[in-house]
Amino acid sequence: MPQVKIYGLEENIVPKHFALSYAIHAALTEAIGTPEEKRFQRFIILEPENFIFPRDRTSNYTIIEIIMFEGRSVEAKKNLIRLLYKKIETTTDILPQDLEITILETPRANWGIKGVPGDEVNLNYQIDV
Repeated sequence: MPQVKIYGLEENIVPKHFALSYAIHAALTEAIGTPEEKRFQRFIILEPENFIFPRDRTSNYTIIEIIMFEGRSVEAKKNLIRLLYKKIETTTDILPQDLEITILETPRANWGIKGVPGDEVNLNYQIDV
């Protein structure tokens, strides 16, 4: 159950909100088997004065942070990154040079889910892909 944060300028993110959501979740489902019903996304809308980025990026500049349980293979994570670039570019007008992706992994015991530590939750999907 990856948690996803999407950061970007209001003028960029708001009109693309649903397309981005779809593309991100489709990549997660295809690359690491995230179930369709496990969509956890937060859109963090920033004003220009609060989002400073290099001049070689455009106003489409977007940052995606994915926080998930540790256990996926390096190849699965690389595949996820490749799919995110492909699906987001196909679904929106955000080009790869305007998209940065970070995957953060944590042990299941570091999560609290439905009142218990994450390592005590029975999952209905694989982590070790």
